[in-house]
Amino acid sequence: MSLTLQFIPYGEIESLSSQKRVSKLLRMVKDEKIVLLEGRLKADEETELIRKTMEDIDDKFKGIELSVIYQEAKNAPIFRKLKMVFLNILLGDRRGLTIVGPASIVKEIKQDPDKIQLFMEEGKRRKR
Repeated sequence: MSLTLQFIPYGEIESLSSQKRVSKLLRMVKDEKIVLLEGRLKADEETELIRKTMEDIDDKFKGIELSVIYQEAKNAPIFRKLKMVFLNILLGDRRGLTIVGPASIVKEIKQDPDKIQLFMEEGKRRKR
């Protein structure tokens, strides 16, 4: 069994409309790839991705697991908070990492400050 991690740099989706971003991600996940997206989707894009996923669930496609890793400076010193604000102005949605995987493969995504854990589903994968 092989596992495909597909990295998408933010520049590859930056010029796409929200609809095309969502469609691209969903298409890759349906191809049983775990997508590592540089940056974050906008809140409405995440909502649309979840909505479209729910519409497409069937015997072959079980849905998605989604996680966004984004460092915030809530309890940081004032200088670090100012630095983060400046970075947000410059980079916007490019900061962070979004992980999207098919629910038939990714059972759960856990994160804490030191690590990210992807719990994989053991079982049969569909044959191509």
